[in-house]
Amino acid sequence: MKIAVLSRDERHLIELARQLRNRPGLDEVDMIAGSPARLATMSDEAVPDVLIVDQPRADEGELDQLESIGQLFPRMGFIVLTGDLSQDFLLRAMRAGVREVLPAAPGIAALGQALDRAAEKMGSHGAAQGKVLAFISCKGGSGSTFLATNLAYALSSGGSKRVALIDMNLQFGDASLFVSDNKPLATLSDVATQIHRLDPSFLASSMVSVTPNFSVLAAPSDPAHASDVKPEHVDAILKLARRQYDFVVLDVGRSLDPVSIRALDHADTIYPVLQMTLPYIRDGKRLLTVFRNLDYGRDKVELVINRYDKNGDIKLKDLEEAFDTAIQVTMPNNYDAAAKSVNQGVPVTRLAPEAPLSAALMEMARQLTGEAAPVEAEGLMARMFKRRVGPADRRKAAR
Repeated sequence: MKIAVLSRDERHLIELARQLRNRPGLDEVDMIAGSPARLATMSDEAVPDVLIVDQPRADEGELDQLESIGQLFPRMGFIVLTGDLSQDFLLRAMRAGVREVLPAAPGIAALGQALDRAAEKMGSHGAAQGKVLAFISCKGGSGSTFLATNLAYALSSGGSKRVALIDMNLQFGDASLFVSDNKPLATLSDVATQIHRLDPSFLASSMVSVTPNFSVLAAPSDPAHASDVKPEHVDAILKLARRQYDFVVLDVGRSLDPVSIRALDHADTIYPVLQMTLPYIRDGKRLLTVFRNLDYGRDKVELVINRYDKNGDIKLKDLEEAFDTAIQVTMPNNYDAAAKSVNQGVPVTRLAPEAPLSAALMEMARQLTGEAAPVEAEGLMARMFKRRVGPADRRKAAR
């Protein structure tokens, strides 16, 4: 969980944070010095899962301030530490949305139990467990990296979902280049070799931030470092990522090895990507056979047809008969829009929001999130005065 401690007493603030950081697990603990009024300017990215408030002053309206903050951030839980355990204070705290009130010096055991109850409540509401979606190519050149990166961006574009993309193509992964021209400061292999440091802050700082709610953990820059990543590293990283993000999208590449299989084990849905030609169909059937041998159920695997052409020689019905499964996801053959997106390193839904491919990606994102995820359409005046922006322009603007 992400935990924040708020206190006027600096010594008590430091001591509470120290005790919490010594708890087993991967909790992120932040310190906020001052009164609840400090929280009024808190950004969405800084909102904790649980806020521990040290001795709020009810007579100064601070419980009312907590109630207002709770209305702004309904997923955040409150734990109040106080020396006033009177019935009047407890009633006012309950009305403010506080469900845990502990003595001013509760002891780490009592505080830990309150945090465990908060974590259990979050888990029951589904707030602490994101979905893992894995894209894997049936054959080289299928477009799985393009779809993984652009779907991840589409999932985040509604603004309410936090999305992480992890490039699991350990030898030749370049997923970050599809959505950003920022050079990764760290990669998956760097995180693996420092796995003892793994916590939410370390994971976030190792990623390329594409937008405030979409980040990419790049593949190793040198293929020689692929061996640094072990299956147990994948376990730790994905368990943490599930708790920090609403969606974790994996670009698995094409190879099947202990590391990629461990990643697929964690996936809620696996999307094998193929095109409508016989070589793809042949390799796709081989891949599905491997998945059956790994005991992946039919509900875990969902075929994606890329560059779909309803007028092609092979029909969708032929593919469904060949694979003995219904195919729900097709991406249209929109080569020009896809090529421009890849060449400029800009998501296609941003670069060409009206393209059929963008519409298909946004529809897939909508079905996964259960909410409308609008494309980034530009206003009339912006389009009238728009000039062509290339990678060099974006780098200049970044400087």
